[in-house]
Amino acid sequence: MKGLIGEFEVTLDSKGRFLLPSGFKKQLAEGDDVRFVINRGIENCLTIYPMSSWQPLADKIDALNDFNPKVREFKRLFLNGATFVEPDSAGRILIPARLKEHAGIEKDAVMMGNGEKMELWDKTRYKELFDSISAEDLKNLAAEVMAGM
Repeated sequence: MKGLIGEFEVTLDSKGRFLLPSGFKKQLAEGDDVRFVINRGIENCLTIYPMSSWQPLADKIDALNDFNPKVREFKRLFLNGATFVEPDSAGRILIPARLKEHAGIEKDAVMMGNGEKMELWDKTRYKELFDSISAEDLKNLAAEVMAGM
């Protein structure tokens, strides 16, 4: 898997399940484990990691110095809520209630590819995020982040 890209609308059923968009299924490496880790995102969204992306990240986090109080705090905050999930027999992925609540997702959501992971956003929050960014903001952000590349 080189990097997940794309933006897809998904709908959660009454039990909090959604179908992984076929556009993402096609991008996952052949033979990639069908298990994922779903976690709170840094913003008010959820992050979904294929196992091939989660394991190297988890190894890096595990290797951090637990004697550093900031490391312990980061681990608690970042790993809180991380849950292994896999599609059921119908191909649906269940979002744990506490994670749904964190992201404010009720029914309509947007999944976007973000490199080696996917983000799941409440559709309204996602629209508000992009409506709040002007072309000028994006230009300035790109100049700052991409400087020196």
